[in-house]
Amino acid sequence: MATHVLARARAAHGGRFGLRALPSGIGTPPFGPDETVLRLVGTSLVRERQGADGRTAGVLDLSGRSLADAAGWAGVDLASPFSPGSDAPGVGEAGAPLDLDPEAADDLLAWFATGSRALDALLPGLSDPTAAQLWPEHFDLALAASTRSGGATFGVSPGDDGVPEPYVYVAPWEDGRPGDPGFWNAPFGAVVTRAELTGADPVGAAAAFLRRGWELLGPTGSAGRAGGSDAGDGVTPGVDANGAEGDGTR
Repeated sequence: MATHVLARARAAHGGRFGLRALPSGIGTPPFGPDETVLRLVGTSLVRERQGADGRTAGVLDLSGRSLADAAGWAGVDLASPFSPGSDAPGVGEAGAPLDLDPEAADDLLAWFATGSRALDALLPGLSDPTAAQLWPEHFDLALAASTRSGGATFGVSPGDDGVPEPYVYVAPWEDGRPGDPGFWNAPFGAVVTRAELTGADPVGAAAAFLRRGWELLGPTGSAGRAGGSDAGDGVTPGVDANGAEGDGTR
């Protein structure tokens, strides 16, 4: 749904496909002539758009629906060319009913909300940060910033082949791993899993981990700009646990 409905819909109007974590789910920024926003809230697809009489909203309950149903309702052409990255999921059997678990969906969206708040807490003091975006290819929420050691990506993931549970990560773009060697516990940088975020404040714990990585890399803007323009939709060559790099078209 994120890749082939939300991201496709946005990409059809300008080519960019980065998504956003929202308080109640995930969605697109406004796109197209009617400033459409598509959002996933639990197991429902929400569409907002500007009309002659003001902003309107519609909701599609995805229970018992197919990807083709959702795409048709959102005005998305699943047959049109779309390249969000080599690891992005394919369309598959678009007419098959979606297998949705409401509890799992709520847990996933809550994790992205936690990550979004942690990244917001990290923003003050960062050098040239990009906006936090949700990348459909690996389904991670991340921003980039300049550090004394070069650029770095700071993000959260719901889990992947490298780390099969939700985690927070710091991924330097350069080979150096300055400071505490115990912090750099992953091939691409550093990771802390959701289960390891102890205490009553997971947002604060996640933000503290991200801030520690930023401090070790060196808080300065001398390395040059880390990200692109257009509200952070430019190059974000970070590396997640899959070892995959951004392609700069998001």
